[in-house]
Amino acid sequence: MSTLPFPASVYAARLDRAASLAADSGLDGIVVGPGPDLQYLVGVEGDTIERLTALVLGPGLAPTIVVPRMELAKVRTTAVGALGLAVSDWVDGDNPYDLVAAALGTVSRVGVSDALPALHVIPLADRIDVRVELATPVLREGRMIKDAEEIAELRLAGEAIDAVHRRVPEWLRAGRTEREVAADIAEAIVAEGHRTVEFVIVGSGPNGADPHHEVSDRVIGDRELVVVDIGGAVPSGYNSDSTRTYVVGAPDADAADRIAVLVRAQQAAVDAVRPGATAEQIDAAARSVLAEAGLGEAFLHRTGHGIGVSVHEEPYIAPGNDLVLREGMAFSIEPGIYFPGEWGARIEDIVVVTADGCERLNIAPHGLTAV
Repeated sequence: MSTLPFPASVYAARLDRAASLAADSGLDGIVVGPGPDLQYLVGVEGDTIERLTALVLGPGLAPTIVVPRMELAKVRTTAVGALGLAVSDWVDGDNPYDLVAAALGTVSRVGVSDALPALHVIPLADRIDVRVELATPVLREGRMIKDAEEIAELRLAGEAIDAVHRRVPEWLRAGRTEREVAADIAEAIVAEGHRTVEFVIVGSGPNGADPHHEVSDRVIGDRELVVVDIGGAVPSGYNSDSTRTYVVGAPDADAADRIAVLVRAQQAAVDAVRPGATAEQIDAAARSVLAEAGLGEAFLHRTGHGIGVSVHEEPYIAPGNDLVLREGMAFSIEPGIYFPGEWGARIEDIVVVTADGCERLNIAPHGLTAV
């Protein structure tokens, strides 16, 4: 029984596109191990283990999956089975790198997905006797431009995580620990339509000044600011990611004013998104608003990251990235301000580049929310 989230024709188009991009890059073949790229191309999920699973494709090559026989039944429920792709299965005692080499044929340039570890890359390179290189420039090109089916799934994920943020006031109050609040949020992420919880950040008071704080046993106090950054994967495997900043009770007036500037900065970056703009221009739109208000040094990270089958993927909305935005790209807009030992705040939405601007996938209230 197939467990594909999309029609088999979608995966066929992705494989054809990857082979065409490989040809454009001068690669004779690509070897894709378990990870986001394999999930995107044929719907095979999971992480790398010591037994090699790899998809071999390229210009003029018949896409072939090399897989341990014990994994074969599962793999056949994906696009591998739906499309009738060639399968080279193996058992312990066989050499799977021989099977990869046979699928590649005679090659001079081979790319490997960035999730394929040295555990497999080194013996593969020894077997095919060519220098392997990263296939990331080829594989990211397909994943960066979302098709209509992917955008629909990202919309679904955005709606689901918005529903969770609207419920945060049910659980966030003085006297509870971050961990207690996070447990309620995690339960709601699944209840509101996700299949997995990818992360829950609840950063109260000074913990909010650490952008990658997760949770702790710190007790949340009255009038404290709390950063809540949450996300998960919906059944198709596409991810949500949204951050809001809350305050327990009445906020400090100065903090409220600074967060109002942050909201303006986030909106400025959203307004700047359009085809033809560069990633660094979107970052600069947010950064300039904060700098003009004297808050530039409090913004410690890039403005955003791409999202899809991975929570973080290209494009990265960062200073110095001159990548030109194109219709179908999806990424976060999430400026933040952080004051060590005091508090932090971040506002994050996922947007999709449209023909003349962008579609915002998160619409839960953006301002400082009192609970």
